[in-house]
Amino acid sequence: MNVLIDRERALSLGLADIRTQFAVPASFPADVLAEAEHAAARSISGHADWTERPFLTLDPQASTDLDQAFCIERDCADLILHYAIADVAWFVASNDALDLESWKRGETIYLPDGKASLYPGRLSENAASLLPNVDRPSVVFTVRIDPQGKSSLDGAARAIVRSRAKLAYETVKPTDLPEDFAEFSRRTQSAEDSRGAARVDAPEQEVTVDAHGHFTLSFRPQLVAEAENASLSLAANLAIADALLAHRTGLFRVMPGPDERAIHRLRHSAKALGLTWPKNATLEQFERGLDGVDPRHAAFRAAVRRAGPKASYAPYQDGVVPWHSAMAATYAHATAPLRRLADRYVIEAALQIASGKPVPDELDAIFQRLPAVMAKAEEKAAQIERAALNLAEAVVLEGREGSRFAAVVTDIDERGARIQLSDPAVVARVDGKGAAAGDMITVQLTSADVARRQLTFERID
Repeated sequence: MNVLIDRERALSLGLADIRTQFAVPASFPADVLAEAEHAAARSISGHADWTERPFLTLDPQASTDLDQAFCIERDCADLILHYAIADVAWFVASNDALDLESWKRGETIYLPDGKASLYPGRLSENAASLLPNVDRPSVVFTVRIDPQGKSSLDGAARAIVRSRAKLAYETVKPTDLPEDFAEFSRRTQSAEDSRGAARVDAPEQEVTVDAHGHFTLSFRPQLVAEAENASLSLAANLAIADALLAHRTGLFRVMPGPDERAIHRLRHSAKALGLTWPKNATLEQFERGLDGVDPRHAAFRAAVRRAGPKASYAPYQDGVVPWHSAMAATYAHATAPLRRLADRYVIEAALQIASGKPVPDELDAIFQRLPAVMAKAEEKAAQIERAALNLAEAVVLEGREGSRFAAVVTDIDERGARIQLSDPAVVARVDGKGAAAGDMITVQLTSADVARRQLTFERID
């Protein structure tokens, strides 16, 4: 999510326009809110008591929709992750008002000034959230990770958990975390390197105001604790995907590999940012050397996200191995059910498998329906994110009409030349006549239209 500081309300007003344009819901229907209240009041039953285990959560400091809690222990050379995931299915019944509304939304939509949640806050930020020092229903996945970083699903059960603390990326200390937390992350990263994975965690974009009152566009680097915490979800999702595939069922996250044109364009983006990408190094090899603290590296990682092929969802098909190129593995989403509709059903399938039960036909039928629903939700979220970024870029450069910027041509297509400014890290277009990919050029800003969220440049050499 973008973090914006807005002294002149240009961003605030622009974001309000985005909400209207894309029909971002401001609230929930009355029957959905009433059902959420009723569901939140239910007494927990049918769950094992795991409240004595030392679960913790680790999230952004301001987060209250907490999907995951964890504890880690050793079993000889292996590490055991007990990963408690919010049991959304406990609160939402098939075809009730909550369920129907969640199918309309698909996922939580994030904007710099707030979010439109998948479920009402009474659930997503209260009764279903794994908040500290209260009993919460969950599905606990037990994931084993060996010394080489290979993860496998050892079991799953519905359980009541009680988080001991709500830790924050911004303030957590190593002594707050389980002894093997960093080792778990190291093993996961080692396994990624061995697979040749090319996972990119996009940096958060920030717009701040400098001492002269000018807006500045920058990237917030990923914190160490944030990257280490991501390894827990990664290991669990990989283990769950393997279990689903072995039982010939499930919904998978898939993504084709980048094509040569995308790689060619990214090489020019690296050049624009002053990064040296050796000719004989693959994208995966180059990415492994990136430093999330360096703003130029953060900008390049954002460019990778924009340039790469889109990930999507696919149900199990006989004879097809679902593949996620960035993960270099079969992969599933199962660890964020408060924010993604599909996770709720993947969790149920994995729970059935771990319990030695067959996955019901009706659940397999749902997996056939979900890709279209999730694709629509993701497309809307992506359009909103792009609109918010365009707005931020326009606000950053408003008032600098006539200024010149160094840029590199990253691609040529039927719409002209795509360029990337060296500073700030803005992507735009100019007339492509006479330009070639890789050219270093100078452009002049002719218009920064905040209302239309548009920048216009002209090439001056």
